[in-house]
Amino acid sequence: MRIALIHALRHSPPPIEAAFAQLWPEARLMNLLDDSLSADLARDGGITEAMTGRFLNLARYAKATGADGILFTCSAFGPCIEAVQRELSPMPVLKPNEAMIEEAEAIGGRIGLLASFAPTLQSMPPEFPTSLTVTPKLAEGALAALDRGDGPEHDRLAAQAAGALADCDVIALAQFSLARAAPAVATATGKPVLTTPESAVRKLRRLLG
Repeated sequence: MRIALIHALRHSPPPIEAAFAQLWPEARLMNLLDDSLSADLARDGGITEAMTGRFLNLARYAKATGADGILFTCSAFGPCIEAVQRELSPMPVLKPNEAMIEEAEAIGGRIGLLASFAPTLQSMPPEFPTSLTVTPKLAEGALAALDRGDGPEHDRLAAQAAGALADCDVIALAQFSLARAAPAVATATGKPVLTTPESAVRKLRRLLG
């Protein structure tokens, strides 16, 4: 079973690869990275038609290699991924956060949404069902710390920001790159923590395993 992983941040491959190694080691992975996508989104301030075309081209390439399913790993590009889902149906094409949102819905209550990439806090909350109360929080400086190779500082800033979500029932980590901070966030809040990589692997394995 070949799963194509398509990334817009260079920090995304390690956490999803670790989740597959733990939860579905038999899957064969391929990685496609275009880290200019996140930079262009920040520059343009929103999704463009050209950006959607780039996502379609990446997905078409992945399908041509023989991929059985595709997982996108950057949560700020929902409309682009939806265009891919429409074109490649019935192939499983997952948004990075859809499986985690489903698991959050099963838990219910108040969801603390922690992100390290600001555009995610605009695009992702509307994807949650209206039955849930979502409280967004940006871990300011965390992604910049990871960019300069300071993982411990990234985790500290994530845990510090998560402290503001301690009255929520569950903490959802919006970026794949945030998954490494899950233990620190759990310690800081005392709450269950959902990560996008683990939730996504569980769903893909149900669909394809």
